[in-house]
Amino acid sequence: MRRRAIDKIRDAIRTGNYDTTFHAVEEMAEDKLGIFDMESAVLTGKIIKREKDDPRGVKYVQEFF
Repeated sequence: MRRRAIDKIRDAIRTGNYDTTFHAVEEMAEDKLGIFDMESAVLTGKIIKREKDDPRGVKYVQEFF
């Protein structure tokens, strides 16, 4: 069975096996968010929509709990 991308990302967060881009850190800082906030959102949030019209790739809209 093929694993979903979100499951791979969540596994990477759980094991600490990921890097955050400088741009992502800047964006989080502008919103007064930290790494823990991002990790928590990815681990506990629910994807509610996929936007496929971005030339950079699919964007996922997430609902946070």
